[in-house]
Amino acid sequence: MKFFIDTANLAQIKEAHDLGILDGVTTNPSLMAKEGVKGNDAIMNHYKTICELVDGGDVSAEVFSTTYNEMIEEGKKLAAIHKNIVVKVPMIKDGVKAIKWFTDNGIKTNCTLIFSAGQAILAAKAGATYISPFIGRIDDSGWDGVQLIEEIAQIYAVQGFKSEILAASIRTPNHIVKCAAAGADVCTSPLDSILGLLKHPLTDIGLAKFVEDAKKM
Repeated sequence: MKFFIDTANLAQIKEAHDLGILDGVTTNPSLMAKEGVKGNDAIMNHYKTICELVDGGDVSAEVFSTTYNEMIEEGKKLAAIHKNIVVKVPMIKDGVKAIKWFTDNGIKTNCTLIFSAGQAILAAKAGATYISPFIGRIDDSGWDGVQLIEEIAQIYAVQGFKSEILAASIRTPNHIVKCAAAGADVCTSPLDSILGLLKHPLTDIGLAKFVEDAKKM
């Protein structure tokens, strides 16, 4: 399973890269605004910097538009920033049409805001490179986000769909583990959730014992 970091924070991206586990980055307008990146030129330059930091991994850059023609024009500009840009498109009717156009023209896409297997099927049929089920938000609504990952993975295996399942809206380290077991191809999460995978009380106890014994040698 690939590890993407869900942020626009350059320091966090570098930390994940230095850890040796970073395969890509996902961003959205909210994450850009959180870092104080405003204005079209500043956003474009920020995406370029992220691509250079990731060193070969895919970077999802989200369109702001919601109509077909506007998404196409915006997506073309985003794709021109760097060869590793993946155009992030919402799961709406015009978004599905745009994904088909991008696919036919060699531009990678990430279909975002997926909350059902039916939506995942449509995105795969249109040729999306990635599809992003938001498991945390699904959990918030009283449904089971990881179960949706399992369902999509089963459908894709049966039908031979090539889109990669990118588990998004990750809230905890346990979400990451469960998504890996459920068949997600990619997991995108905040850095804290990734670093949380390092932690276990028995590791801390064992290390303390090793250090104590080493002092006696």
